[in-house]
Amino acid sequence: MAGGTTFAVAVPTPSVAIMETFERTIYNAEHEQFRAAFRQWLDKEIVPHHEKWEADGIVPRDIWLAAGKLGFLGYHVPEQYGGGGVTDYKFGAIMQEEVSETGVIGSANGMTLHNDIVLPYYLELATDDQKQRWLPKMVTGELIGALAITEPNTGSDVANVRTSAVRHGDAWVVNGSKTFITNGINSDLIITTVRTNDQPGHRGLSLLILERGMKGFERGRNLSKLGMHAQDTAELSFTDVEVPSENMLGVEGQGFVYLMQNLAQERLNMAVGGVKVASSALQATLDYTKDRKAFGQSIATFQNSKFVLAEIATEVQIAQVYVDRCIELHCEGRLSAEQAAAAKFWVTELQNKVVDKCLQLHGGYGYMLEYPIARAWADSRIQTIYGGTTEIMKEIVGRSLTK
Repeated sequence: MAGGTTFAVAVPTPSVAIMETFERTIYNAEHEQFRAAFRQWLDKEIVPHHEKWEADGIVPRDIWLAAGKLGFLGYHVPEQYGGGGVTDYKFGAIMQEEVSETGVIGSANGMTLHNDIVLPYYLELATDDQKQRWLPKMVTGELIGALAITEPNTGSDVANVRTSAVRHGDAWVVNGSKTFITNGINSDLIITTVRTNDQPGHRGLSLLILERGMKGFERGRNLSKLGMHAQDTAELSFTDVEVPSENMLGVEGQGFVYLMQNLAQERLNMAVGGVKVASSALQATLDYTKDRKAFGQSIATFQNSKFVLAEIATEVQIAQVYVDRCIELHCEGRLSAEQAAAAKFWVTELQNKVVDKCLQLHGGYGYMLEYPIARAWADSRIQTIYGGTTEIMKEIVGRSLTK
């Protein structure tokens, strides 16, 4: 050019599918070896039986023993109690991802709850005697854990729990009821939120361990749900149940504090699973729309299909990046309750949006339960409700912004 001016020539970037844009870097080789082993077990021992267990409404206890034998339960329990002694939450995140990707949420979500929602209470709060008593069999799958907070008239409002525990000598006498309890039928040890004094709101709450076989402890029906049929979800009732004082978990009156400390991991777990369900639904829909033809062309080539797929593919990528960062923060001990709440509500809302749009792109076949997208739609709907509704999550985030 005149005057010696030169211009750089733009070289076109090679075409890269949006789903291949970001390489996940939070997992190392050991993590991936664990993923491969767990996925192999799921494919062999869970996936072939999932439909039967969905029809049965429950998973046989033998599968818990099998999981325990292979080290998939209590991976973070100290070795002295029979566990793997691994404190890295990423192993739990991997299990949640693989359960979600294979679509066997109803059959295996109870195990991720046992690992990453129930067991942390024991690891953080239990005395040495309590750990010796319970942890070894929770690792082997002989004892199945549950967490009982929700009551018929108390959902997200934990401070309104009414189940009472009155001190009587060396025992607590428990009266009340719980509902929507995951592992409610199979569970042997139930961390139960009870009111141990007359102080209003959250100040009177404590955590008691109720055990299978205690007199006056009854299980109601295995609830019939829209989705996650294989995950046993039950009503529990307590009539003058005598619970030994040594079954108090942590300090009396601190139950609400303990719940708030542990809910962040529970909500992160839901976000981890939610983004994986969404990405799996998207991939299945990409495959389906490329093969399915209408008016002489594949459904994927219609402009509306491309726009829908472009939108949800982009949002799934955004969600994965945010969730991965939350996993890193959690492993560093820096994930706040507000960040976990944001991840939970945004990702689970996205999960429902993606699955619904993917079902629509399947047309009439999407409504047939023989197609995974129909089951994903039914399994996903609860995500914005349990573990704290979207509305409560927004309240938590909003309060942090305006205080």
